[in-house]
Amino acid sequence: MLEIFSLRRERFMNSLGAAFSFISKDAVAKIQILENYRSGKNGNEYETIQSMVKYEVNHKLVDLKKQGEHCNSGCRTLLRLHRALKWLQLFLEKLRVASDDSKTSVLCAESYNESLANYHSWIVRKTAVFAFYLLPNRADFFEIMNMGTTEKVVATLGEAVPLISKAYDITQDLYAQHDLLDLP
Repeated sequence: MLEIFSLRRERFMNSLGAAFSFISKDAVAKIQILENYRSGKNGNEYETIQSMVKYEVNHKLVDLKKQGEHCNSGCRTLLRLHRALKWLQLFLEKLRVASDDSKTSVLCAESYNESLANYHSWIVRKTAVFAFYLLPNRADFFEIMNMGTTEKVVATLGEAVPLISKAYDITQDLYAQHDLLDLP
């Protein structure tokens, strides 16, 4: 089941162009790091986000102040995915409430500037925003999603965005409790 979802997600992301293909590949690489921890010798410590945070913090397996030998810790890797989830949440919500003639590129860039841009260098920010301008308009974007009518896509987004928000909030709270939101 997970393989089918991954294939569909990758096909969808790749159909949206180079920017989303890059984002998809980066996310897959980060997920692979987490899966490797989960299947590794201490895999039982990575069953939940809470257990991973507790294990890595207690065993000093996460770089808290500067990037060092734990640059691919589970906590740091998940934080990068967590930040991307915020961008996705903002983007999908903007898509959901936008008018039919809205420019997806503008919605995507606004979402990026409100989230991920805060963590990227100037050159990465400019490259990302440029890539977003290659996105199709909202109607064509929904057609690429291949989920049915605009009304159906909007309804599906109306169901999905609150779930994404809830997942984001849970991780945000956990990371805030452990002072992990600004990992290098």
